Amino acid sequence: MAFRAAAAAAIQPGVRGVLAIPVKAHWGPVGEFVTVTDEAEAIAAYSSDTSSGATAYTALRLALLGGARRVLAYRLADGGEAAATITLKDTSENPVNVLKLDAVYPGARGNSFNVTVQTNPVDNGKQDLRLYEGTTLLRTFTFASGSINAAVAAVNGDGGNIWIRAEKMDSGNGVLAPVTSASLSGGDSGIDGLSNSDYIHALAAFETQHFDAFALDGISDSSLQASVVSWIDRIRSEGKGVIAVLGGSASDDTAMDAVNKAVSRSAGFDHEGVVNVGTGAKLGGISYCSAQLAAYVAGLIAGQSLNASATYAPTPFEDVTRRWTRAEQEQAVRSGVFLLVHDGRQVKALRGVNSLQTPKTGQNNAWKKIRTIRVMDSINGDLQRTAEQNYIGKVNNTEEGRLALIGACKQYLQTLAQAGVIEAEGYDVRVDPAVVPEPDQVFLQWEARLTDVVEQIFSTFVVR
Repeated sequence: MAFRAAAAAAIQPGVRGVLAIPVKAHWGPVGEFVTVTDEAEAIAAYSSDTSSGATAYTALRLALLGGARRVLAYRLADGGEAAATITLKDTSENPVNVLKLDAVYPGARGNSFNVTVQTNPVDNGKQDLRLYEGTTLLRTFTFASGSINAAVAAVNGDGGNIWIRAEKMDSGNGVLAPVTSASLSGGDSGIDGLSNSDYIHALAAFETQHFDAFALDGISDSSLQASVVSWIDRIRSEGKGVIAVLGGSASDDTAMDAVNKAVSRSAGFDHEGVVNVGTGAKLGGISYCSAQLAAYVAGLIAGQSLNASATYAPTPFEDVTRRWTRAEQEQAVRSGVFLLVHDGRQVKALRGVNSLQTPKTGQNNAWKKIRTIRVMDSINGDLQRTAEQNYIGKVNNTEEGRLALIGACKQYLQTLAQAGVIEAEGYDVRVDPAVVPEPDQVFLQWEARLTDVVEQIFSTFVVR
């Protein structure tokens, strides 16, 4: 039943797709994983600020538009990140620093916070500390005047306060001096000093998580992309079925030789686990380069059911940044470039191809299809994961135990066959006769004919 449930989940759209993206932001936890399932969560986690190199909102929004069920984000920083802060004084004759307020997260967003301290208009035995972002009131903290501890408790004990933390510096006379619109300062997002090594560090961190697809946050640097391709090659060889999606810069997308640049990128990647996006697109009056659209395409790939294809998948974009001719489109498909095209009515994906151009030993042209790789990854991953959860350490390695395991695996494939993911005839699971196992080992071999979708229709008209 567990195997059948895994198969049933695999053929449902948007239920299995987890996309991983490293991001840059002016707010949010640094060096930690944050799961985002909708745009509101993305804004809450990292804000919607896209200025000064911040990529989180754009990358996460595009990924969710693509259809990813969950996006696993990881905020990068260069080590110089800092939280904005302010120190408040008391009302003594020689004012003392009594209360320190820090933004919850490092980043430039905290510099837009300001506070006003005043006597509570209803009870003059209390004070109000009002927190603003610009001119927008975020929170009012009310506490008994005469106690800095009360002020700290009011700020830190407020479950709805997600913006600042308070720290007592001195007791003073216990009364906060009135201030109006006093700004926090010193916030630094840690973006300017980021280098490829910070991304490489993030790749290592991502290896501890489960995800199905990966994209960079709009980065088109060729050396970093080469590192990602090498990383994908290694983790796939270790059994982690992940597809990475990469792209080019805005200038590459619209250049006179844009086709050659995109084809050249695919030739450099040349991997079944890497998809190369060749065109930029426009949405809401904003142009996104192909490196940015990688997040959208990765979301599309991750979120589709196994019996779906990226070929001709409709998109929400209004246009592409460069329209390729029919001959150029055909060259793209042959050369492993994933294109978005405008067909005169809508923008859609052209063909669901990855960047593989030279099939390796044991591979064929079917490996150039994204759907083929997704299905194989899913079958391998589901069989391994479900076996670990329900059979390893629980079933004796006897003929009876092995038959039970094989029967469950066949039920999994049967469900995929009924959904049209694999051919209804010819699938099988058996003990691999080529391997001599240890007493606690079972080596299985599965085979199936993967189905494809109709991607081209040719017709001949006969006039009589």
